[in-house]
Amino acid sequence: MTTDIAAPRTGAAPAAPHVPLPADLKVTQWRVLRSEWVKFWSLRSSYITLAATVLGMIGFGVLFSAVTANRWTVMDAAQRLRFEPTGVSLRGFELAQLIIGVLGVLLVTGEYGTGMIRATMAAAPKRLPVIWAKAAVFAVVTFTVTAVAALASFYIGQALLHSQHIDVALTAPGVLRTVLGVPLYLTAVGLFGAAIGWMIRSTAGGIATVFGLLLVLPNLARILPSSWGNHINPYLPSNAGQEILTWHTDAGSLAPWTGYLVFLIYIAVAFVGAAILVKRRDA
Repeated sequence: MTTDIAAPRTGAAPAAPHVPLPADLKVTQWRVLRSEWVKFWSLRSSYITLAATVLGMIGFGVLFSAVTANRWTVMDAAQRLRFEPTGVSLRGFELAQLIIGVLGVLLVTGEYGTGMIRATMAAAPKRLPVIWAKAAVFAVVTFTVTAVAALASFYIGQALLHSQHIDVALTAPGVLRTVLGVPLYLTAVGLFGAAIGWMIRSTAGGIATVFGLLLVLPNLARILPSSWGNHINPYLPSNAGQEILTWHTDAGSLAPWTGYLVFLIYIAVAFVGAAILVKRRDA
């Protein structure tokens, strides 16, 4: 006599046996990292935004430096007193932060918009390695590209300012930190955008949130009474982060590295929130 073993009468299919993946097919952080590297460079938007960043940084640096050198002889004493040769040649970072912030958001929300995020999460079901891999690839690429652009902007700008003998050397106190502060700040802005993108999953919403926090909020905070503003404004994300690329720190502002650390704390909190939400949501 034989006994048939039937599936449960509830109609549920029997659970599939767990079959471990071969060693050469297991998902590792390194493999996810390589996958994100390939995806980043397979997008035309990556090349366009990075090229726009470089052109914007160098172009604005050249423009402001040339105009300053041309007008130097007619500037009054107050304008000359406020003059910072390093800052003038690096003014392109103001445009670059807009482009890099958008790219950081698009890095994440672009996959949600196309539906590719489902395939990404299916290939890396633990999900968190995808967040770290995207952040690492973006940080390396952004820092490298913007560092080259910042150095080019600085040297070209100082060459133009040299005609009036108002240039400064890279080895002067605080100058190297200011120049390297540009890629450090821009990389942080992009990572902040990526974290917001993970949380909101919407391109329009992510961009609006990033620029609302980085650009609009500091302007709104300026209307606060000085008794409040003096204690709040230095700790806002962009105000704190930009101290790293300020040659001379104003009274009441955070020290350069302290301000940058505050900005990194904002970014870390944003990524923690992103990680929690990504783990809880469906792709």
